[in-house]
Amino acid sequence: MRWLGCLRGLSSLTGFALAVEIGDWDRFTGASIGAFVGLTSAEYSSGTSRTLGPITKNGNRHVRRLLVEAAWHHRARYRPGKVMRNRWARASAAAQARGDQGNRRLHQRWVSFLEHRKRDTVANTAIAREMAGWYWPLATLEQP
Repeated sequence: MRWLGCLRGLSSLTGFALAVEIGDWDRFTGASIGAFVGLTSAEYSSGTSRTLGPITKNGNRHVRRLLVEAAWHHRARYRPGKVMRNRWARASAAAQARGDQGNRRLHQRWVSFLEHRKRDTVANTAIAREMAGWYWPLATLEQP
């Protein structure tokens, strides 16, 4: 839970809920965890045509809601404040670096969505899916 807190939007209570709901993080990859919580696009295909629809919503509803709520924190400009530095102090150097990289990436994705005039809810859902992929390596890091 300390390492999951290296990303914005995740407090100790949210981290604990994710740890309990997901259980064994090793059964996933960074790409498959989004499908587990139902944050991937539905696909309608026939022959050579392929159309992507809304998110599937198949999977753990509680985890999906936690991720969507946490994704809103990445919209604001990224400046590591006192709270984030305190969380990083309790984590390993690898978790700190990965968390900083993830925070920068997720905020930049928000900026990109805003520049392309995407609806806030659509952008936030996309950030939540990508954020699930960033939580996976943090949760599976080896203990020092």
